Amino acid sequence: MVQLQDRTTDQLLTLPGTWEGFKLVRQGLQDSPGAKLSFYEGVIEILMPGEAHELFAHMIGYFVTTFLAEKGILFVPTRSKDQEREGVAAVQADESYCLGRAKPIPDLSIEVVFTSGGVDKLARYLALGVPEVWFWQDGTLALYHLRAEGYEQIVRSELPGLENLDIELLKRCLLIAETDTVEAIRVFRSAIS
Repeated sequence: MVQLQDRTTDQLLTLPGTWEGFKLVRQGLQDSPGAKLSFYEGVIEILMPGEAHELFAHMIGYFVTTFLAEKGILFVPTRSKDQEREGVAAVQADESYCLGRAKPIPDLSIEVVFTSGGVDKLARYLALGVPEVWFWQDGTLALYHLRAEGYEQIVRSELPGLENLDIELLKRCLLIAETDTVEAIRVFRSAIS
């Protein structure tokens, strides 16, 4: 089991490896709650999220879930479900959603970035074919939608049902949540009602 000295900050370990090695690492960490694993192009990453990471991931998930439920949009929250293409890529997003029905690869994956990665992770999601990926980093939210030639940055979601989500409201509420989660929830719920 992985032991953490400091739960306040993210801890990231990257190491070279094969797909088979990745599967062994995943098996070895199955009893380590919170560990997020990824594999792409011979690199295995193990991320142990810190407190701020978990706060933002939870709040983004809460806001997206609340919006979808309030608008009556069918969805399946898949959280940090393993997303993988055998031998090529594997990712555990902080939050993920299938719109409509459950699917092997979610329609939306959301990453909170404190240590490293960010848009560098788009190649992994491209290998998996995830239609839309959002990154929360440095107080802003960057959205990317999959096109025939790769990901393109967009200003609002293009997923059915989420195209009406006010991204500026979402960002503002996430920043409020950094110091007052109750106020952030109140502002968000009031604005979408």
